[in-house]
Amino acid sequence: MSPFLGEFIGTTILLLLGNAVVANVILRQTKGYNSGWIAITLGWGVSVFVAVFIVAEYSGAHINPAVTLGLALAGKFSWTSVPSYLMAQFSGGALGAFLVWLVYRDHFQATEDADIKRAVFCTAPAIRKHGSNLFSEIIATFVLVFAVLYLVEPDVGLGALDALPVGVVVLTIGLTLGGTTGYAINPARDLSPRIVHTLLPIHNKEGSDWNYAWIPVLGPIIGGLLAGALFLLIGS
Repeated sequence: MSPFLGEFIGTTILLLLGNAVVANVILRQTKGYNSGWIAITLGWGVSVFVAVFIVAEYSGAHINPAVTLGLALAGKFSWTSVPSYLMAQFSGGALGAFLVWLVYRDHFQATEDADIKRAVFCTAPAIRKHGSNLFSEIIATFVLVFAVLYLVEPDVGLGALDALPVGVVVLTIGLTLGGTTGYAINPARDLSPRIVHTLLPIHNKEGSDWNYAWIPVLGPIIGGLLAGALFLLIGS
């Protein structure tokens, strides 16, 4: 499997499982309906574990543009490979979100609240203050990428044995820092599904909240680059 395909498949699996746990918790008439934030954070942590475990051997399992950029800045990944990795991640994110809609389409139909439907695809802040929301995404992503930097091998990325530690890091971020914005911490996790939400023929759909969409893209990128810069400065 090529690194591009590995990143594409890994990010697809990440979004398929991660957004599916959100759908299972918040859409009407699901088996997991109203099971709460703990179920969502646990589901996302396990989703990261599964995705990393499957594709680590082939691509290093970045599955996140913020991770790719942070690793490149820290000298642990080649800048020449960054564009293909980003393309694979954003494409995989879109496919994963689309598959969640296919699986849960009857429950989208049974749910009337347009905001709830959109929340399956992308994040939104608990309190909408763009400065605070951006800061939250920067800090949460910094923690993720800084932790990853101490796990990866130069010019490779994560190995299969790193899947559990990374999953635990994401679970911890969700339980601690995730309550402000829903912890996108991954531009491909938010932007690609938001585009899919815009395009899909979802019953009773309203806007995709594009006024907020720049925050879960820019915040994680800044956080990832800050983590890479600090790692480069202080060394391993």
